[in-house]
Amino acid sequence: MKAIVLSEYGSPSVLHLEDVEKPLPKDNEILIRVHATTVNFGDSMARNFKAISPRQFNMPFLFWLMAKISFGLKQPKKTILGNEFSGEIEALGKNVNRFKQGDQVFGYTGERMGAYAEYLCMPENGMLALKPSNLTYEEAAVVPYGALMALSLLRRANIHPGQSVLINGASGGIGSAAVQIARYLGAEVTGVCSTTKVEFVKSLGAVKVIDYTKEDFTQNGETYDLIFDILGRSSFSRCKRSLKPNGIHLFASFKMKQLLQVLWTSRSGGKKVICALGPGSVETLYSVKALIEAGQIKAFIDRSYPLEQVADAHAYVEEGHKKGNVVINVEENYKTQGEKKTGFASNTRYIAYCGNDCGQCPQYKKDCPEGCLGTAPAKYCDTCAVRLCNLERHIANCAQCKEYPCQKLETQFKNMAKDGFCDWAMIARRALIEIRQS
Repeated sequence: MKAIVLSEYGSPSVLHLEDVEKPLPKDNEILIRVHATTVNFGDSMARNFKAISPRQFNMPFLFWLMAKISFGLKQPKKTILGNEFSGEIEALGKNVNRFKQGDQVFGYTGERMGAYAEYLCMPENGMLALKPSNLTYEEAAVVPYGALMALSLLRRANIHPGQSVLINGASGGIGSAAVQIARYLGAEVTGVCSTTKVEFVKSLGAVKVIDYTKEDFTQNGETYDLIFDILGRSSFSRCKRSLKPNGIHLFASFKMKQLLQVLWTSRSGGKKVICALGPGSVETLYSVKALIEAGQIKAFIDRSYPLEQVADAHAYVEEGHKKGNVVINVEENYKTQGEKKTGFASNTRYIAYCGNDCGQCPQYKKDCPEGCLGTAPAKYCDTCAVRLCNLERHIANCAQCKEYPCQKLETQFKNMAKDGFCDWAMIARRALIEIRQS
């Protein structure tokens, strides 16, 4: 089977598509044909864990040390990343009773990882449930981690209708789910995020959104029944004045200082600190499924990449501009198996360098096959030149890209695509820039 393999720690470029042995389910395991997976915070951290210091790690030193040993001190022990997935059950171990062959499922592997592959095995009692009927495979894949964490942690705060809740870090996987769940529980939700993500957080259902680059929520005089800090970026001392008399400061990520504050505030009345671990249980996952099917949690996808472009997906996530989730469409890989891997994939949504094996790209230069650029730039073969022309035409004609008129490619490459380009143009431009740099 095909899988994205991590053989060393480092930048996104260390991720490579390779042929690996297809797993066989044990007696209590399920073999799942993966249709979609994601790139989330945990994947990015695991890919370069060697460079993560205890200070950079969002949990106490002991947790960092345990993770360091688990993932590998110098070389990665977990060579296939990916912890969220959706797919279809292909085979069952002889002792499996909860599922049947052909079931559509979604789930979370946790630190076991393994979802960046065409197949993975999960124990029957693992974090696995039937896929929500109203979601596609891509949509189902982006839900488990964030929603599991958000629901299990918010339950610790015992939210009541009418309470005011502030989510600090409202645009990420956990934060975006927390906004929706808190709203479902009847709370009045305020989200905190960066400038570019304000509209996205509003679309989640937040009644107010604070741009942290322009306003400090601890200084605006507002008070809340719950402040939910996703990455532990705020302190109890600063947030205390923003909590109501019996308010709670809930941390999804925390250090020893916050754990000591949990002990201190638990012995006194009034405002409290809670530090809690996720991601909950299988029952919590089924609760998430029920909320999705009831329309209370929605999946938001920013970008979709094929399996062979996982490195590009990681690079995009690290830029910090994503609005919603980044999904890896593994199913598309099945459709292209057996095809010659030169030129471009048949689905022109994705553009990729055709590779040196064509014999033309390293030094190729001739008139553009479609005539719209005059002379094709050096280092492009016929296929690449045609796609360059098509991208020019697409940007000029696409209903979403009209405010960016057709220009010479040299100018376009100097201005990275921002808001206003559709998915097709964003993916195409990203890959073509890499061609120019090769």
